[in-house]
Amino acid sequence: MSAHVAIVGGGITGLAAAHALALDRRARDLGIRCTLVEQELRLGGKLLTERIGGCLVEAGPDSFLATKPWAANLCRALGLGDRLIGTLPGQPVYVAFRGKLHPFPEGLALGVPSRFAPMVRTRLLSPLEKLRAGLDLVLPRRQEATDETMGAFIRRRLGDAVVARLAGPMLAGIYAGDADALSLRATFPQLLEWEASHRSLVLAAMARRKLMAAAATGSPSPMFLSLTGGVGELVEALVGALGGPRGNDNARLVTGRSVVRLVPVVERGRTSYALHLDNSETIIADGVVLTAPAFASAALLRPVAPRLASLLGAIPYVSTAAVTLAFRRQEVRHPLVGHGFVVARDEPLEITACTWVSSKWPRRAPPDLVLLRCYLGAAGREAVLQEDDDRLVSLVRRDLRSTLGIDADPVFVRVARWPNSMPQYLTGHLDRLEAIGTELRALPNLALAGAGYGGTGIPDCIRQGTDAADRILDYLLA
Repeated sequence: MSAHVAIVGGGITGLAAAHALALDRRARDLGIRCTLVEQELRLGGKLLTERIGGCLVEAGPDSFLATKPWAANLCRALGLGDRLIGTLPGQPVYVAFRGKLHPFPEGLALGVPSRFAPMVRTRLLSPLEKLRAGLDLVLPRRQEATDETMGAFIRRRLGDAVVARLAGPMLAGIYAGDADALSLRATFPQLLEWEASHRSLVLAAMARRKLMAAAATGSPSPMFLSLTGGVGELVEALVGALGGPRGNDNARLVTGRSVVRLVPVVERGRTSYALHLDNSETIIADGVVLTAPAFASAALLRPVAPRLASLLGAIPYVSTAAVTLAFRRQEVRHPLVGHGFVVARDEPLEITACTWVSSKWPRRAPPDLVLLRCYLGAAGREAVLQEDDDRLVSLVRRDLRSTLGIDADPVFVRVARWPNSMPQYLTGHLDRLEAIGTELRALPNLALAGAGYGGTGIPDCIRQGTDAADRILDYLLA
């Protein structure tokens, strides 16, 4: 047989789907080809690594979780295994609170303390707030089965201060979200399992720490991984494996073009799709993988599957920006020993977090420079992004002055804006995904994948892209 699959979206999810299709032995043996269409001229989406002034600058994500294997496994499959690196070990992360940087208490697991002494010593919580957190040891389990926000769950177990200064800032860094809006089931279901199995989150975290200590051999493994040349290396390797910027006989890569209309075509009882591009080209596909943001996929599917489109359009997104600055080491008095800091709720700062890039990763900047990356925007904090780049940089420099005492002029600045880039997994998100799955059963040769659905990180996007390719292959081989 000969068949054609279209992939809409050339971020990491779409590239992973194309890679899975183009290199699948069954697909090659049967002559199954794919065409990937990306509206931007560049492939890779938010994965963008640049070299500026001798520094390696990430415009988007700088790493991926080591505990989720799909990204590291793909790197190894592409011959990048020897270029995987971990974060520099033993470095603390801080919380900006009341004008000072306080280290996260040692032994936190998903924002839950697994050791008593660090919680007793921390200045992030008052004595009364520490006592309130300790009530977790005696509080009963919640009996209701309804979805609960992350904030409501942590507040119920450990108190409001833990939400404001530990769990909330962590969530803002991962999801650019509001702890009092994000679904616990969709973000950290492990915490629900901890409550179910141990009743107390603290007891569960302590048990987990003991298990990990018993299983540990040698030096601890890093939590986050990247590549020597940045995450952009993964994009370059994927594009290379697919034949280069234009693709090869098995995979065609089309950039700088948008799909403006998706039309079902029924012939001999079998449905294919006509994808109309903005240059009047039409692509006929036996299967389609949509990896664009949920709202963009909703626009294409509205004439085809209005109920499905409505479900997709209900997934909200927020905008963010990253401002990277390089300073001369001699002009920065702060030692920058650590990976950076997040910002407690209600702290009078515009930035939500700051990564000390040159302290977190090896060889990201020359020895005479320090590299910092600050984040703006998030749920409820998008108004600042209406400012122009110069104003954003000014606000970031003001916040660095108050937190790190940096008053020097930067050697260079890079502003990266990501409009409508971060999906928000609000309460009911998993129910929505189930309803989306029900609608997709009537469309067996159409698949959805990407950060809007089953995980926002690089590994989850790779997994979803690969699973979507498998879904279409199963249909074509049936």
